[in-house]
Amino acid sequence: MKVEYYRERVARWDRRFYNTCVEISRWSSCLSRQIGAIIVRDNTIVSTGYNGPPRGVTHCSNRIKNDPFLHKLFREAGFIPVISGIPDTGHCPRTALGYKSGEGLHLCTATHAEQNAIVNAARLGISTNGTEIYMNCGIPCKECLKAIINAGIHTVVCENTTDWYDEMSKFLVVESGITTRRFYHLEGD
Repeated sequence: MKVEYYRERVARWDRRFYNTCVEISRWSSCLSRQIGAIIVRDNTIVSTGYNGPPRGVTHCSNRIKNDPFLHKLFREAGFIPVISGIPDTGHCPRTALGYKSGEGLHLCTATHAEQNAIVNAARLGISTNGTEIYMNCGIPCKECLKAIINAGIHTVVCENTTDWYDEMSKFLVVESGITTRRFYHLEGD
């Protein structure tokens, strides 16, 4: 009985935190994916983050016109320049250039939601040691996992715990002892 009550209580909080992650993900201006992350201590949100370019850095839809390097790549790929430079494709520049998901990251200016949540906490002087991070995506990439581990976050709660970016992500989770779990309310979905 106690276990069932505990599980239902956690599932209620998980629903709240998942819905919050989804809402925060809508703030993302990323043309590829919208991810939200929240850092929680004792069921209280201490920081949030979403994926997108750093503060003050041009968003990709305008960057296509302002970044000489990206402009050159678009010209070489056969995009026809227009009066304002290069046409706004309405897509992630990596996608427009033919890169698949996870490829061409050297062209991406976006910071992941997990990293932004950690940085936002640091910017405000909030410790993340001993917290949990929730996000509306799968297991974080190796770069985010390294930041999560070093920030002292002990639990990662996400939509999916079976798809790994790569073997390094799996190694980092196992080696660090960090806990990963799926949102409880999604388990029956």
